[in-house]
Amino acid sequence: MSYTLDIYHGRAIPVKKIIDFACYISMFPQLVAGPIVRFSQIESQLQKRSVTSDQFADGVRRFIIGLSKKLLIADTVAPVADTMFGISYPSFGAAWLGALAFSLQIYFDFSGYSDMAIGLGRMFGFRLPENFNSPYRATSVGDFWRRWHMSLSFWLRDYLYIPLGGSRVTVLKAITWISLVNFSVSKI
Repeated sequence: MSYTLDIYHGRAIPVKKIIDFACYISMFPQLVAGPIVRFSQIESQLQKRSVTSDQFADGVRRFIIGLSKKLLIADTVAPVADTMFGISYPSFGAAWLGALAFSLQIYFDFSGYSDMAIGLGRMFGFRLPENFNSPYRATSVGDFWRRWHMSLSFWLRDYLYIPLGGSRVTVLKAITWISLVNFSVSKI
């Protein structure tokens, strides 16, 4: 979608080679769990990029850090969370242990996947945007959202929120849009 929308809004120029378009569409590092890479962010990198041994090594390091987060932390605490949430009537302590284990699992799963995608991209000469910025250090719900899946937040803002009117829209129009989206989703 971002390719079509970036071209339509003049933020990018259509590619001349089908191979560049195919590379963008099929680029696996962005499909793992983020970051969501817009065509306009990567357009120039599709045509000109180089991979140095230092860049490749940085990518490998980032990938290994992400894989370690996933395997050593997230996958280790997942059974604890599953066990605690599987108890019909958990005690106060069990409920808190389950919540803590799940919060660690989801944090290190997502952070790990983001690191792996960015590392893989780096190994192939791409500079993908950061996608995760210590969300548990957030000072508000809004700050948490901006830190958790940054590329998704920016994508939703730039491709949905602002084009639909952003904060300038009337309450009636917002309710109409939400109703249309809910109706459309319910028919799928």
